[in-house]
Amino acid sequence: MNMSNNVLFEIGVEELPARFIDDAEMQLKSKTELWLQGNRIQYDQILSYSTPRRLAVLIKGMASEQTALVEDVRGPKLNIAKNEEGTWTKAAIGFAKGQQKTTDDIFIRQVKDTDYIFVEKQYENKESLSFMPLFVDVIKALEFPQTMKWGENNTRFARPIRWIVALYNEQVIPLSYANVHATNKSFGHRFLSGETIITDASQYESLLLDNYVIANPKKREEMIVSQFENLEIKHDFKIKTDRQLLNEVRNLVEYPTAFIGEFDSKYLNLPEQVLTTTMKIHQRYFPVSSSEEWLIPYFAGVRNGTEDHIEIVARGNEKVLVARLSDAKFFYEEDKQQSVDAFNDKLKSVVFQEKIGTYSEKVLRVKQISAFISEQLTLNREDTENITRAAEICKFDLVTNMVNEFPELQGVMGEIYAKEFKENEFVATAIREHYLPLHTNGELPSHLYGAIVSIADKIDTIVGCFTANLIPTGSQDPYALRRQALGLLNILKHNNWHISFQEILKYSLSLFEVNNIKIENNLNDFMQQRMKFILREEQIDHDIIAAILHGPLKFVADLSVKAQLLTKNKNNEEFSHVQEAFIRVINLSRKMTEERDFDPTLIETESEKELYLQYDHVQSKLNDSVSMSISEELSLVSTLANYIHQFLDNNLVMSEDEEVKENRLILLHKMAKLILSFADFTDLE
Repeated sequence: MNMSNNVLFEIGVEELPARFIDDAEMQLKSKTELWLQGNRIQYDQILSYSTPRRLAVLIKGMASEQTALVEDVRGPKLNIAKNEEGTWTKAAIGFAKGQQKTTDDIFIRQVKDTDYIFVEKQYENKESLSFMPLFVDVIKALEFPQTMKWGENNTRFARPIRWIVALYNEQVIPLSYANVHATNKSFGHRFLSGETIITDASQYESLLLDNYVIANPKKREEMIVSQFENLEIKHDFKIKTDRQLLNEVRNLVEYPTAFIGEFDSKYLNLPEQVLTTTMKIHQRYFPVSSSEEWLIPYFAGVRNGTEDHIEIVARGNEKVLVARLSDAKFFYEEDKQQSVDAFNDKLKSVVFQEKIGTYSEKVLRVKQISAFISEQLTLNREDTENITRAAEICKFDLVTNMVNEFPELQGVMGEIYAKEFKENEFVATAIREHYLPLHTNGELPSHLYGAIVSIADKIDTIVGCFTANLIPTGSQDPYALRRQALGLLNILKHNNWHISFQEILKYSLSLFEVNNIKIENNLNDFMQQRMKFILREEQIDHDIIAAILHGPLKFVADLSVKAQLLTKNKNNEEFSHVQEAFIRVINLSRKMTEERDFDPTLIETESEKELYLQYDHVQSKLNDSVSMSISEELSLVSTLANYIHQFLDNNLVMSEDEEVKENRLILLHKMAKLILSFADFTDLE
């Protein structure tokens, strides 16, 4: 089989958003792999490429034809395929004929203790080239955060498709998509080149390079980093190469050339976050620092082109940045003429969400929830007052000029201005930290005040949206409730607070004056799903997750510890004795649904008495302890196991005496509640 074929597919588009490109390239490669596998086409390697104007794959060493496929096709059961005389029935004859075989080709095989008839079928191997026009299915399967239509075309794609290259070695593949017919004509750099003929699929990358396009994004990144290093040596300073910004910049250019610009040192009086945000977020520049890590009045940029006239490019970028910094300086000075309370008062006229109310109303609820959490944690008066103040002013910066112009600085400017206005240092930090984490597995609040206000703010948003029926569906989550729920749970877990999430949730619901069991159940289900995600990230088995999440969320900080303990003990022979006892109790307890008091005077046997006394001892120790670890709690409850087995092996729970039966079920029900407070052991495999 010939394995020396090279196949190229390139989709040429109007400039793609930088944030789309990495995922789109990854999709194109993985979907190409699946497509080739599905068509039984072997290959040596798949290389993927991406720039703002193209997505491409190069399939190297592709086989000239499909791999052979021989499979055994199952027909009817043998007792249907043969009659009592042992001759083939119409069912068998029809089956063989349908597979282009005769009854002479039939053989018998047993499947799950039943005999079936089979025939061997060999599929025709087609030339790989005949499948290549079907690559259009891969293009159709690409997904983007947003798509658009253009012209009279009903096809949707991230941006309008302008050309398609499809080559099998040197031969053009007859492929068409979105009214664009594939050719061997690509395009080089928009300003430095033009139409480029790809004469051979294997020469794709080198031909584009000749036309000022670095098709491989990793090579573009390496070029940028290398050029930055040269500039650092030349100027004796440090370029702050932020990872996220570097990814974005490499996806904004096809032929990168780094340059250095400068600005007036008077702008260094602005807060560092304002300077770096203005450079990075708005202009995609990299800040520059001295060897002592202090910002200096320079920046590094990346041009989409060669070094020709690079000085003019640098001067143009300097003018743009200075205009931005001038605006920032003006807004900063204007904001400092106000006060925190004056800004806070403006929140009364700013709507958070039409169905939920203004930011001022939200802040009031956050303040109340923060106070509730502080009370649950039994904090001292000073901390409680500071947390209340942090909650009270946590949103004031949203109406400042600076945040209005630079929304990315919400929280950051709150901290800066709060310090300018002489607020407590930790209160000021809480204003910034209450927005954390900014993404899944992101940085969590470092201080108590920020952590509490963050939880309060997030639970208020989640509860408010659920009461307004703004519940996430599928990929739609406009208020980022999933991220906020994960952040909230991770904060509770990280701080190891033994406070009930369920109590916080109920209190938050009460502030909306909602008493709807359906909304509460929906909220519990939503939070349970987020907690499952966190536990799965910790590589916890699904049955253990089910066992510890069998009811509404309470003590989030305990869940990972419980999961680790169950993982350790699940396959332990000694613990299986305990687990069996717990399962027996839980299953029997389900026959009793009412809460009643156990009557010791109805005890009939010694094993029943011993079980009751041990339960009473365990329950008392748990009630009296304030510092017992989860491991110690499990060990203590596990002491019930022997008593449970002795009682159940020597007594009939479902006694003919109705009073005795109910009394025994009450005892088992109470023990089951104790056991279930740790986990539902019936869920463990």
